[in-house]
Amino acid sequence: MKNFSILVFLSLSFHVAGQSYTSYFTGNPTDTVTVPLGGVCLMGGATENNEAMKWFLKRANGGDILVLRTSGSDGYNNYLFYTLGIPVHSVETIVFNSSSASNNAYIQQKISNAEAIWFAGGDQWDYISYWRNTPVEFLVNNAIQNRKIAVGGTSAGMAILGGFYFSAQNGTVTSAAALANPYNSKVTVDSALFIRNNYLQDVITDTHYDNPDRKGRQVAFLARIYTDFGIAAKGIACDEYTAVCIDTSGLAKVYGKYPTNDDNAYFIQPNCELSSTTPENCSPATPLDWNLSQKALKVYKINGTNAGVNTFNLNDWTSGSGGVWEHWYVNNGVLNETAGTQINCAPLSVDNANLSGINIYPNPCRENLRIETNQHVIYGIEIINISGVIIETRTGLNNTVALIDVNTLRSGLYFVLVQTDDKMYYRKFLKE
Repeated sequence: MKNFSILVFLSLSFHVAGQSYTSYFTGNPTDTVTVPLGGVCLMGGATENNEAMKWFLKRANGGDILVLRTSGSDGYNNYLFYTLGIPVHSVETIVFNSSSASNNAYIQQKISNAEAIWFAGGDQWDYISYWRNTPVEFLVNNAIQNRKIAVGGTSAGMAILGGFYFSAQNGTVTSAAALANPYNSKVTVDSALFIRNNYLQDVITDTHYDNPDRKGRQVAFLARIYTDFGIAAKGIACDEYTAVCIDTSGLAKVYGKYPTNDDNAYFIQPNCELSSTTPENCSPATPLDWNLSQKALKVYKINGTNAGVNTFNLNDWTSGSGGVWEHWYVNNGVLNETAGTQINCAPLSVDNANLSGINIYPNPCRENLRIETNQHVIYGIEIINISGVIIETRTGLNNTVALIDVNTLRSGLYFVLVQTDDKMYYRKFLKE
């Protein structure tokens, strides 16, 4: 580990412009090796919270900080190296000007050498389209899992840190639009492996929670994950000036400026106290219904303080300090929030009986889509395109197995509605 008493920092600041990236460097140009302390810092999207950023820098343990972004310039360099007063070896910002930079050996080496990586704000689809399935993704995940580096991000940089994520591939979406039609073409919820963080694999994050209001759209994201992927995922969200910092034990500290400002973080999960947590109606071109007697979701709302004393335990998603429990539910596309009660059940489990009631394969499918139920009779099937238009209907099937020829469908995403003798099921499939 580096000895600060003998190391001389160089107050260098320079940038190197290339065809595919621009680099800005501040600090000591000689690589150092420290033992990072790991963890994840999720920032709400406005001006960074200084105390949370200090937490993040300390997790680098005096090492090298790397900022990755696809727009902007060197705004983080002096802030992280000088302003916060936490000793680090260097801060380098690399701005990707094109996806080809992911193959650049210099950038790959910098990721391999970093003790902490920060993802700036911007457009998360740029991050996803530039980095997913590239050496950048591999090296970042290798650094997280094997070298235990700290990672963090704000706005778009926070949005990409969950196991599920809103990709913004078709642009942003408002809460009103997502709740009115959870299959709106702009509700692009992705499950493809990307950045893999402990405690966030079944989590989707959201930011700018108070400006504009994004509660409704994140609930729509969770409903989509439940409906499309059969996973009762959870949500973590931050108001604009709030941060959630998660250490390697799974304890999440919430930073903000409460009581001066009403800065909050939210930990959202389907209500595991209920016998079924499935949305009543999450289907194309229809307002979302996720009511369940006005208790569909359990939410722990925490004020963020300067010292980060209020916490939530991501090991069990039941225990926290300094917060209040709320119930959220959606009725005909309108989100409602009421006072809730302390969650009282085992750690969140999936409604296996419902989710395992139907199987659709192969998916992606090229020719014949096979639909099977465990025991219930299939009465009818509808194939629906992404715009909510029914393009094929089958009735009078009366069997537990159905085979649908999809040869004539154009390539793309479709939904299949299966009417059985007990309920309707929605699933999605990809036509190759």
